[in-house]
Amino acid sequence: MAQRGFTTHPLVVRRLTVLRTREVTSRMRRITLTGDDLRPFDRSGARQPGFASSAFDDHVKLVFTEGGDLAAALPVQLPHGIEWPPCPDRIARDYTPRRFDPDSGELDLDFVVHGHGPAVTWAQNAVPGDVLHIVGPKSSTVLPGDLDWIVLAGDETALPAIGRFLDERPIDVPARIALIADPGAVQDELVLREGDTIRWVHADPADPSAVEALIRDVVPDTGNGYVWCAGESRSLIPVRRFLKRERGLPKSHVNVTGYWHAEARGQASPAPADAPAAPSAVASPLPWLVTRAALTMGVVDTVADAGTIGLAALAAKTGVPADRLRLMLDPLLGHGVLAGGEDGLGLGPFGERLIDDEHLREEFEGHHADLLLALTELAPALTADIPAWQVRTGGTLRARAEEDAETYAELMESAESLAFNLGGLCADPLWGQVRRAIVTGPGSVAVVEALTEAGHTPAITVVEADVPSTVLRAACADPGAVVWAASPPPADVAVAVLALGHRTDGEIADLLTELRSAAPLAVLVDSSRPDALGPGAAETALLGLAATSRPPRDGRAVARLATAAGWRVEAVRPLGWGVEATTLRAE
Repeated sequence: MAQRGFTTHPLVVRRLTVLRTREVTSRMRRITLTGDDLRPFDRSGARQPGFASSAFDDHVKLVFTEGGDLAAALPVQLPHGIEWPPCPDRIARDYTPRRFDPDSGELDLDFVVHGHGPAVTWAQNAVPGDVLHIVGPKSSTVLPGDLDWIVLAGDETALPAIGRFLDERPIDVPARIALIADPGAVQDELVLREGDTIRWVHADPADPSAVEALIRDVVPDTGNGYVWCAGESRSLIPVRRFLKRERGLPKSHVNVTGYWHAEARGQASPAPADAPAAPSAVASPLPWLVTRAALTMGVVDTVADAGTIGLAALAAKTGVPADRLRLMLDPLLGHGVLAGGEDGLGLGPFGERLIDDEHLREEFEGHHADLLLALTELAPALTADIPAWQVRTGGTLRARAEEDAETYAELMESAESLAFNLGGLCADPLWGQVRRAIVTGPGSVAVVEALTEAGHTPAITVVEADVPSTVLRAACADPGAVVWAASPPPADVAVAVLALGHRTDGEIADLLTELRSAAPLAVLVDSSRPDALGPGAAETALLGLAATSRPPRDGRAVARLATAAGWRVEAVRPLGWGVEATTLRAE
């Protein structure tokens, strides 16, 4: 968390109007937007900051509906953040600010106007006076400061970001520009300097081989560089593999982003392992289980490293007998994890995604997967009213997190998004009177960093068991700036951050009782409901049952637990994206 290469911005909903339009090329239209909401303004009882966009590849979210109520689709503006309410008609699209001039109050967005979709349709028909609602940017990338060169590559959709980089030059190093584009998309207005190079290639932007060949040709073999690339999602899979596995560039020096998805052409590709079954059938767990086994045994990674490998060689490298590996081939081939045959196995389309997407991979072998496996014990867990995790493992998830660093680290990863939600917590007037604070839970580091950035300087003690404390220390930018303890010392306030979702009701009661013995005031920062842009509510509720035998606890559930532990609910402050801060005072 301390290593994040980005800065965050307050999330604000802005209503803008079209000032003018211009055809940059026959395939790209520039819309210049303006409006009072680009400057600081008052809304929801707070002063909202002016529009800020500090990085060339920032993106704002445009909100549309198709035949629905736009007002219902817009996020709700909170004093310090936003909340996305459920809305089946909402369509949101991300676009890069091509130019922002705070003096004139003008924001340019460039739209590729071939194809179809709500954003393209809006841009093709936009005239001065039309209204557009945007949200963001929520963060801006911070480039490393030790670069010798930078590669900026992609297709037509990457042009706004590349053009902005060349205009603003956030770093003074030679830029190598490589673009796959239609002849009609070539822009003569790109601002090049001495030492820069630019190459236009006319090819299919969804062709992985064409994209990979371009990147291989343009990335230098020496020097310390940064590669930024954007385009069609699947075409970028071999690019990531080349940069990571062959070129050996660290994550901090690579930013490869899928901006769009090509529609299937011709014969449909095999259904991915997570594809839903036909409505008339219940999906078999077999493909998921086999895919999980292939990942945990190293089959997928071995095939990825080899490119193409025979079954016998794969068995030798993984240590799994060939006759047993053979039993897995049909589901792995049928669901696109692998491709080819026994004499030459390669990655299928879903296997490429597993190599490319860490979050997708975690659904098969990370904490998310462990929770899914715990749901095999859902029936006895519901009957006995104990967590399915506990039925399966013999202990609670909290107990596992206290003993296993990897489990706690995965819980801590869910706190990374708190960087966008803690403005409301830091704006609470209580911090003006706090001299000593206790912080506990997987989100402890996020709160410590947010309070520091907001200028609050209480003496902070992070309270956690030994193993969680070690994980939190490793993620903290300045672990020496706080005290680390296994039990809470006396304090003015105790903050529990994402500490409820991996605890049973009894464990929460113990935590609240412990905090009450140390502080007269407590703040619980936790998710009370699924975010409308995130996973479905039903899935979230079931995973909650697996973890704690409870779905995400709403305000009433938290209040009941707090009251039983001797607290009184003093205030509930929504922080955005389903996260709330509940302030408790000891009775």
